[in-house]
Amino acid sequence: MSASVTGARAPSTLGRLIEPFIAPDVFDFWVGHLNPAWSWSRPLAKVVERHVEAADTVTLVLKPNRHVGRFAPGQHVNVSAEVNGRRTTRSYSLTGIPQRNGRISLTVKRVDGGKLSTHLCRDVQVGDVLEIGPAFGEMTLPAKPEGRWVFLAAGSGITPLMSLTRALAAQNMPVDTTLIYWAKTRAELCFLLELQALARKHPQFHLHVVLTHEAQLLAGEHRGFISTEQLAELAGDLSDAQVYACGPSGFVDTARSLTEGRVRRFLAEGFTPATLDAADATTVRVQLTRTGRTLEVSTGQSLLEALEAQGLNPRSGCRMGVCHTCVCTKRAGTIEDINTKEQSTEEEGQVRICVSRARTDLTLDL
Repeated sequence: MSASVTGARAPSTLGRLIEPFIAPDVFDFWVGHLNPAWSWSRPLAKVVERHVEAADTVTLVLKPNRHVGRFAPGQHVNVSAEVNGRRTTRSYSLTGIPQRNGRISLTVKRVDGGKLSTHLCRDVQVGDVLEIGPAFGEMTLPAKPEGRWVFLAAGSGITPLMSLTRALAAQNMPVDTTLIYWAKTRAELCFLLELQALARKHPQFHLHVVLTHEAQLLAGEHRGFISTEQLAELAGDLSDAQVYACGPSGFVDTARSLTEGRVRRFLAEGFTPATLDAADATTVRVQLTRTGRTLEVSTGQSLLEALEAQGLNPRSGCRMGVCHTCVCTKRAGTIEDINTKEQSTEEEGQVRICVSRARTDLTLDL
């Protein structure tokens, strides 16, 4: 293999000439012996650094190949890896900012029962390779931030907001920014030393740490769950603020209700799906046109969870309805959006199966 294909970047002319004569999977097989991150077209990234960030949380620094696209601070990517012989995909926020060397970083908290999060936190080591999907997400900064910004982060919801904070710091903190960071205990706080250093360096950056389950607080720490009184104490008048919130769905819902109509702008992302009330759950038949299978599934689960319970492995990513990886066409039947409770009977409609549940028998293009 000549040096001209470093990082699987064959010159475009050569690539066009040989493409009709070589299968991409064959190419990947052979170059993978030289460097597992080389590929004809797959977006892959090699782990080059691994740091323990907090309790059950690690940061992975990745060196991507040329097929991994660009991203904006605050966005997510789908990460795929083989876990116990099965390809598993989940969505994670990029915690760094674009670098000249192209390296990217992910900070992952292990979730109880989470196959991929456990694999990434416990098993993945320097030299391993992950597949990285296109970046997505709208919780980003404008080209020239203006006004006043308030970031509300709960638990691992700090990850996209850390990327945004780093992006502002790289611009010498051009706007007044307040970050309120909730965690259960001090041991679960990520990036704390860096955030404290940024607060000392930039007078316009205000950091408040709130611990909900810590027995004894240290100087400068706060206690309690998000509330109108707490927001007023830590962030002041929010009428002129642009507020970004990220955390569990319950936290995000509360932040939205507390700020609705009281802020200049509110944008949020929840990293857990809405809870389903399964009290009225029934069983319906779902016909899958591609595989020819007909299954009986519960209406008390999302379609994604119901299909997985039947041993299927549909494409998915964020599991929150954001990345659209799981979208398929509904040929017939009624579905309900788990978040909005809206029902749709539209034929040939696009369905995000991670945040939809069946209401009648369905036909899906899967």
